[in-house]
Amino acid sequence: MKQFTFTVEKNDPLTREVYRMVLAGDTSAITAPGQFVNIRLDGLYLRRPISICDWDDSGLTLIYKVVGRGTEQLSKMVPGQALDCLVGLGNGYDLSPAGERPLLVVGGVGVPPLYGLARRLIAQGRRVTVCLGFNTAGEIFYEREFAALGCDVRVSTVDGSCGAKGFVTAVLPDSPTHYYACGPEPMLKAVFNALDCPGQLSFEARMGCGFGACMGCTCETITGYKRICKDGPVLYHDEIFWKDGNK
Repeated sequence: MKQFTFTVEKNDPLTREVYRMVLAGDTSAITAPGQFVNIRLDGLYLRRPISICDWDDSGLTLIYKVVGRGTEQLSKMVPGQALDCLVGLGNGYDLSPAGERPLLVVGGVGVPPLYGLARRLIAQGRRVTVCLGFNTAGEIFYEREFAALGCDVRVSTVDGSCGAKGFVTAVLPDSPTHYYACGPEPMLKAVFNALDCPGQLSFEARMGCGFGACMGCTCETITGYKRICKDGPVLYHDEIFWKDGNK
């Protein structure tokens, strides 16, 4: 983890509630897709954790949904403004077990960390399938960006307004070698139960410090208690313990 100041280059809406922010600055602390930054915002006591969508040597891209005071403040920032960020937080996705046909499963604003992952898997020559699940067509974003990478993209919407009608599990392919998932917990559990292969799932939790000191985001796993901010947010399929008692 390192603390850097970034400069806003772009901050544009992708949908009615979802924005993409491009920041210029030092990304040397980022080591894996699935990590996040923790942003200090004026007037707010706690920093706001935001998943990293993608990065290169000159800066990074964040995608976030406006859901409260912090993200609303972010949405009003303009090019040239500075952001104080803790960078390289969390345990990201491991690319090594992906195999030849990795599957990426996304629910809603779970898109960002899986885009950076997809880009790196494609660069390794993997045949990547991406399943995107949304409530309705107006919420869909980054479908074209995944396709432009060379991914096989499948879309589902709960109301059937785009792609297959139903949840994202309706468009899962047969026989992936490994899966990566990010989205709301009910979706993660449904994907966990639907797939019979190894995988990695990224979880959300309310965070205090964002780097493992306060223990506020601790969750129970098969292998013991873990902190989502430091030991996660990515956990392996085999270690996940669901609160209803099912593995």
